[in-house]
Amino acid sequence: MIEVVSVENMRKSDAYTIANITPSLELMRRAGEGVFKSVKNWREPIAIVCGSGNNAGDGYVLAKLLYDAGLKVSIILCEDRFSKDGRYYFEICKAAGIEHFFYSEKMNLTPYATIVDCIFGTGFKGKPKAPYNNIIEEINEAKAFVISVDINSGLNGDSGIGSTYVISDYTVSIGNYKPGHFLNMAKDAMKDKTNVDIGIEIIDSTYELLEAKDIKALLPDRRNFSNKGDFGYVGLIGGCLEYSGAIRLASMAATTLRSGAGVVSVALPSSLSFLVAQNVLEATVYPLSDKNGHIIFVEEEFQKLVNRYRCLAIGMGIGTGEEISKCITYILENYKGQLIIDADGLNILSKLDKKLIRECEAKLVLTPHLKELTRLAGCTMEDLHEDYIGTAVRTAVDYNAVLLLKGPCTLITDGNKVFMTDKGCPGMATAGSGDVLSGITAALLSCNQGQELLATAAAAYINGMAGERAAFEHGEISMIASDTIKALSTCIL
Repeated sequence: MIEVVSVENMRKSDAYTIANITPSLELMRRAGEGVFKSVKNWREPIAIVCGSGNNAGDGYVLAKLLYDAGLKVSIILCEDRFSKDGRYYFEICKAAGIEHFFYSEKMNLTPYATIVDCIFGTGFKGKPKAPYNNIIEEINEAKAFVISVDINSGLNGDSGIGSTYVISDYTVSIGNYKPGHFLNMAKDAMKDKTNVDIGIEIIDSTYELLEAKDIKALLPDRRNFSNKGDFGYVGLIGGCLEYSGAIRLASMAATTLRSGAGVVSVALPSSLSFLVAQNVLEATVYPLSDKNGHIIFVEEEFQKLVNRYRCLAIGMGIGTGEEISKCITYILENYKGQLIIDADGLNILSKLDKKLIRECEAKLVLTPHLKELTRLAGCTMEDLHEDYIGTAVRTAVDYNAVLLLKGPCTLITDGNKVFMTDKGCPGMATAGSGDVLSGITAALLSCNQGQELLATAAAAYINGMAGERAAFEHGEISMIASDTIKALSTCIL
């Protein structure tokens, strides 16, 4: 796993390192040198655009190294302000005769082959004001190779969200990666990235970015002396007349089986069961009483569900009526296995008594997208953007659940530990992709009892990997959710 460090953790760790281990000037020197060595072929002429903080100081160190290497480099100052360490290295550049001047709106950046963004660091929040917003737009309009130092200026280091931000060809993170290097808009902002370790001692707990090796233990070789029951009985509950939930459940059943579950049963409105039966040859159908294509709660039917299956997933295309609320309430009161709640089920859950949810004996896994999380957390989208990871962590604690927050980089937390996976692609923003993820999650959970957090994170990783392979085969515009299912077998080896 790769350590990912919050902005506040990095701030405290930086201060601790300076006070106890390494002077700040040395850390700044290492940062500039790290950027210099990270780029193999510098294209001239080079412009280093500097703000007023320590991020600019890294740029001054870089400028001197480029100059000493015989490369043509200029420093563009955004304003006449410097941090203490930044001024020290700027004066060295000045004494060496390195070209430097202040930015003006009349300036033309097109002559530069490389532009280095040293405007804001990871502590930036809010929206860039003049002249910074203009400078960022100028950088983005230039046809240069753009390098951002630490993080793309204008992006929030914790959330990866920004209004106006630098779009880089290459971002060189300093010390450790931050969440903003992966979350939300990060993939659109950074074409490529690397991290430079400069010796900062991290003092608080970190987040973890999953790698392929981290999930291998959850997909062990299977013994010959085994049977389908060893790998879990999974029940998928959903579907109603108005939505494509029935057919999506058929795809979800295939997904769950492809991901390793032993037995899968699809529970849906009886009047729609024929739609699924012809599409799930390897799964079974469990018809539920319904009225006009909507499930109605019959205790005896749900009693069989909660007693038979190791893992249940509910909510996909199921609707949000009072009868569905009764179904979910009954499951929360009586089920003791692994319970995934997705889609419509999450909207029902957000209205139920928290005491019922927190005290349920099921091992709860919630899989919201951003809007669904705002309902669960009782916050606005603006609140969520302001405290992205914190909101997810608090919601997991509030619901006593593992929470999987869908996005360009998926976040998985139980309220204590936080995992991230940046696998996936824009082509997965299509109907049914969430159902595929829930199907994979159900299988991984059923095969890995007692490892709900890591199994859920592994499911997100596999889902993203399969999506990337589907996009390679079909293109991001043309791919559909079933293409991700077809790619699963190449990811689960």
